[in-house]
Amino acid sequence: MSTQNTAPATTPVTGSASGRTQQIRRYLMCRPEHFTVSYTINPWMEPANPTDTALAVRQWQALYDTYIALGHEVHLIDPIEGLPDMVYTANGGFVIDNVAYGAKFRFQERVPEGPAFMDWFRDNGFEVAEPVEVNEGEGDFLLVGDTILAGTGFRSTGDSHRELGDVFGKEVVSLTLVDPRFYHLDTAISVLDPVEGPGGVEKANIAYLEHAFDERSQAILAERYPDAIRVADADGAVFGLNSASDGLNVIISPRATGFEAQLRERGYNPVLVDLSELLLGGGGIKCCTLELRR
Repeated sequence: MSTQNTAPATTPVTGSASGRTQQIRRYLMCRPEHFTVSYTINPWMEPANPTDTALAVRQWQALYDTYIALGHEVHLIDPIEGLPDMVYTANGGFVIDNVAYGAKFRFQERVPEGPAFMDWFRDNGFEVAEPVEVNEGEGDFLLVGDTILAGTGFRSTGDSHRELGDVFGKEVVSLTLVDPRFYHLDTAISVLDPVEGPGGVEKANIAYLEHAFDERSQAILAERYPDAIRVADADGAVFGLNSASDGLNVIISPRATGFEAQLRERGYNPVLVDLSELLLGGGGIKCCTLELRR
């Protein structure tokens, strides 16, 4: 599964004839200096399989370097020994308008990460909203236009969706995940554009894996996003949807070849970054990337 080639396979760009517009983002990342798989809290984690921490760091560095090359602003939280999943910063909170709603992890192995991220938010000038309900941050909460899509089924509880709405005063649309391989919402939906279309009509600004959701959620997604990219199971299974987009460049797994072609057809610029070693912990590009919306 692992490869020594960590350089992006596609060149990032900042302008496009397709009319897609890049938006500069602010991200929080955490270097995987202590990455290993020593417990199992998702189907991807097999402690018996060896992990290569040095390779994980090199692959992570390629992702970091890609963001910098694109002009994005990347902040770092210090890794903590004994918390190998801290590299998956997307799970550490959800940030809109300088307000950080903290994470409250389901599994005991990750519980100490919550306070560490909350301390970082406070120390860096964010207004902090302490969580009461179990939630795993941007792993299960995705901002699409002025709407928050919120996942439940495996990690974040439905009650956290209500709490989320109270904190941010935005519409929260609950979606239920049913396939344990796709235990967070950001493994089954990719937000491609951050804005709504004219008059508030939502554009084709997401991609998703239909069969990761129950029938009710599938119907909601089909109604709200009729022109969304529907990704094949083969691309979902390699965490192709666990991606990051700036509205033009979409950083994805090099193994998600079908999704890559779909993105090109829609005028996006796929940028291929291999995080195969970090997938051993059940995380990919988006998992390693928390957006800091000021």
